[in-house]
Amino acid sequence: MIKKYLILGSFLASGFLFAQNKNTEEADELFANYRYVDAIDEYLELVDKGKANTYVYKQLGDSYYKIFNIQEASKWYSKAVQKKQDAETYYNYAQTLKSQGKYEEANKQLDVFAKMEPKDPRAIIHLENPNYIPKLSSDEAKFTVEKLPYSSKEFTDFGPISVGNTLYFVSTRNKSNKKDKWSNQPFLDIFKVDQNGKAEPEPIENLNTNHHDGPVSISKDGNLMVFSKDGHEEGLFKKGKGRTKIAQQGLYLAKKVNGEWKYIKPLSINSSEYSVTHPALSDDGKTLYFASDMPGGLGDTDLWKVSFSENSLGKPVNLGDKINTPAKEGFPSVRENVLYFSTNGKQGLGGFDVFSFDLENGEKAENMGTPINTEKDDFSFSMDLDNKNGYFASNRDGIDQLYIAEGICKAELLNLIKDEETQAIIANAEVAILDEQGNKIISTQTNEKGEVSFEVSCEQSYQLEISNPGYETKMVTIAQPVDGVNKKEILLTPEEVEITETEVKLDNIYFEFDKSFITQQGAKELDKLVRVMQKYPEMNIMVKSHTDSKGSASYNKKLSNERAQSTVQYLISKGISKDRLSGQGMGSTEPKIDCGANCTEDEDAQNRRSEFIIVKK
Repeated sequence: MIKKYLILGSFLASGFLFAQNKNTEEADELFANYRYVDAIDEYLELVDKGKANTYVYKQLGDSYYKIFNIQEASKWYSKAVQKKQDAETYYNYAQTLKSQGKYEEANKQLDVFAKMEPKDPRAIIHLENPNYIPKLSSDEAKFTVEKLPYSSKEFTDFGPISVGNTLYFVSTRNKSNKKDKWSNQPFLDIFKVDQNGKAEPEPIENLNTNHHDGPVSISKDGNLMVFSKDGHEEGLFKKGKGRTKIAQQGLYLAKKVNGEWKYIKPLSINSSEYSVTHPALSDDGKTLYFASDMPGGLGDTDLWKVSFSENSLGKPVNLGDKINTPAKEGFPSVRENVLYFSTNGKQGLGGFDVFSFDLENGEKAENMGTPINTEKDDFSFSMDLDNKNGYFASNRDGIDQLYIAEGICKAELLNLIKDEETQAIIANAEVAILDEQGNKIISTQTNEKGEVSFEVSCEQSYQLEISNPGYETKMVTIAQPVDGVNKKEILLTPEEVEITETEVKLDNIYFEFDKSFITQQGAKELDKLVRVMQKYPEMNIMVKSHTDSKGSASYNKKLSNERAQSTVQYLISKGISKDRLSGQGMGSTEPKIDCGANCTEDEDAQNRRSEFIIVKK
């Protein structure tokens, strides 16, 4: 009974499921004898005649898989799994999908495999990280967001501006007992904090008054400040009902003198009839952006700009309907010709959202998206001087607090591929990025200039595989790239295959443990032999496959014979006539190093080899 069970197990493992029939007998026999190319022809004939079923589709998938024709294998596996298959089919299908960069679909197939064979080591690896999907970069998110440690629910904080190691912002954390009658909150003051230190934020006493002060904008050199404050001291009041006077906000200039901020003067655009607030200096300091409800706007408050110098201002210009709406716009900031602002008048995620607008070529303001924007109010966004990290305020936790939006580094890998000997550029070379398991994440070809580029994140290193017919395949490690363009010149070595009187010498053809199908690495090496045999059309080759001495003699003989025949079939699939090829599995009968049962791991590795014997030149 045990013997019968083992025979049946071997029968099933060979791919002969119960779905075969008389129509498949000839193709099945070819498959069983490792003649995969001929078997494919027979199975395809059944497809053409309308006599195929999911068994035939599976056999086609397996046949193509064993000779490393990934695209065709994937095509037929996808048809085969329309009905339930053995576990190995789902695993093989997943491998073909991963090789094509279809990771999400591959994971679905691996889920099926793992459910069927939960104790298989491959299933265990998958289940440890079932959502493994390698990515080059995230197009969805540009920032990660974290609350700043010195922001507290005890106070209202907003308007952060980063200059070097110092962060300026406005806050109700002042020690005065005087409160704004409108909000019943303490008046706002301007504060600063050393971002590298542990000290608490401190007020800028020279600028703060008994009323609202801030927010601020500071020049790139850190020596000039434009800030908002209530117009009490300047008499900027608008008459309300009765004796009520409504103070208008105005903009004021301050300068750093001997390390201290000195108030200089109000700006000429201030008025008792409307507010001018939320200043933002351009990088070159020649343009001042601000928010105002002055006449000529489109809504409640609009964004404006005016030419700026320490001594004079131009005429305010409304930024127009690409920016402004009938609702509220405010809190502008500018870095590298990009305007950031907040509005509740455009389609967003919640109350006030942060938007960006390209001041040079922009046609439409873009919502900054999550995680910066939420269903709450998100506002007063500004980028640091390096244009890497942003700072903003949000009431997502119930009160306005400060957050840092740390930029996710986006790098471009720009590679120039050239001939090592002639320095000539190589067009149409295949360049692939591999993940840590050796799978291709993405693959493309160099352009006519020999260049190829990839958009990646900066959080990891990358392995590139560069190949081109007639050249040695090259593996290159790219250490963690920096933000921006990372240019690298890669030289390919012209392929040189050693041909002796008796043998074509190739690097070893590796197979997966206990398997006989051709791997990606094996295919790359065998392609060299294809080119040699194309160059010498009279050459005939015998493929001899060897194992080490581990395992039984019968097992080694069988496995090596399967590997030899798979190698022959791969060469035939590449156009080499089968009349020029033969294969023989030698098992462990002809060791390269005769070390018997005492072989070291290195000696075993040398004994596991493929030889390509020249039968005829």
